[in-house]
Amino acid sequence: MHVLALGVGLGAIFARQRGLKHPVDVDAVLRADNWWGVAAILWIASGLARAFGGLEKGTAFYLASNLFWVKMSIYGLASVLELWPMYTFIRWRVHQQKGQPLDLSRAPLLRRISQVEVALVCVIPFVAAAMARGLWM
Repeated sequence: MHVLALGVGLGAIFARQRGLKHPVDVDAVLRADNWWGVAAILWIASGLARAFGGLEKGTAFYLASNLFWVKMSIYGLASVLELWPMYTFIRWRVHQQKGQPLDLSRAPLLRRISQVEVALVCVIPFVAAAMARGLWM
């Protein structure tokens, strides 16, 4: 489930940043954003199960691993970066449903944020692999 979330999330955030190119493809952006949300739910649910549900290496391993905290920090940074785009896309959906025009002026900045999130998501598997191999405990 955790690895599936990686594929879904990386594909979604990459598609979202592409949809934010000029001219903005609002439908593609919102569709990709939905999948980005699905990936976040999968990551959180499967991550909590893996770390605290008595599966795999166990809670003590994760909490004692410096790389676990690096990984959580990277995920946390991506989550904080996501707050503004999430709020913006919710507003786009509301305006779209009401037939109101959308303010797309911030699309280039939202695209840059999505590009940073792509980079962060790409780093996480490398940190996870190092953690699984017991590096930098």
